[in-house]
Amino acid sequence: MLIEGPVELDCGDGRTVVSDRFLVAVCACRRSKNYPFCDASHRRKKR
Repeated sequence: MLIEGPVELDCGDGRTVVSDRFLVAVCACRRSKNYPFCDASHRRKKR
């Protein structure tokens, strides 16, 4: 999911993360190792 930045995200675990980029990719599948930001983990094949 792409969001125009800068953004401040409140995570469900109480953390608040901030990105000052002009376009932010937010993970919607929860596979990212850099959650809540997308690292394209959704593209990997499941084996």
